[in-house]
Amino acid sequence: MLEIIKAGGWLMVPIVGCSVLALAIVLERAWTLQRRRVLPEDLTRQVWEWVSRNELHHRHIQSLQEGSPLGRILAAGLVNRNRDRQIMKEGIEDTGRHVVHELERYLNLLGTIAAVSPLLGLLGTVTGMVRIFAAISTSGAVGDPAVLAGGISEALITTVGGLSVAIPSLVAYRYLRDRVDGLVIAMEKEAITLVEALHRRQYLDSLGRRDESAAA
Repeated sequence: MLEIIKAGGWLMVPIVGCSVLALAIVLERAWTLQRRRVLPEDLTRQVWEWVSRNELHHRHIQSLQEGSPLGRILAAGLVNRNRDRQIMKEGIEDTGRHVVHELERYLNLLGTIAAVSPLLGLLGTVTGMVRIFAAISTSGAVGDPAVLAGGISEALITTVGGLSVAIPSLVAYRYLRDRVDGLVIAMEKEAITLVEALHRRQYLDSLGRRDESAAA
């Protein structure tokens, strides 16, 4: 493998670097974007039990903020649970934008690697062809077989190397992007469920207070 990299010339260095960086991003995002880490099971139900039993405390909200991306979004709604519905939704949406940005971390870099790697391979192809034509112009049509073979080898190896990095990087980028989109949709559903439940509770509480005041 090392001999192949050497034969590909200096452009194999950034290509290999791109492959290492792409692998690190894929592994890190695959670990971070696990559904159980982003959307803990029954978290919304647990939050609603705290609210319905009047057991919601500051430490609960803090634990939600520190526990998971979904917890941060739900905590943003709970902080504003006694305020107007629109304010509650705006708080959730603002926090949601930050959460989505964190879920998409490094994905643009992975997409850039997928786009740049074949260009690096093409550049290696061009430099290999330049070596070939330089050898022909110096030594005539026959040229030095060793130089010609080196130029051809450099051209082919860099092309293969660039495509070998770009293809799996692009597949991983599309897959991780789709996973983020699916998680975001799921978090939106959970947040909407909580907002509607809190709003309904506020409405019922207001009716109860109105009845009490009328009876008095």
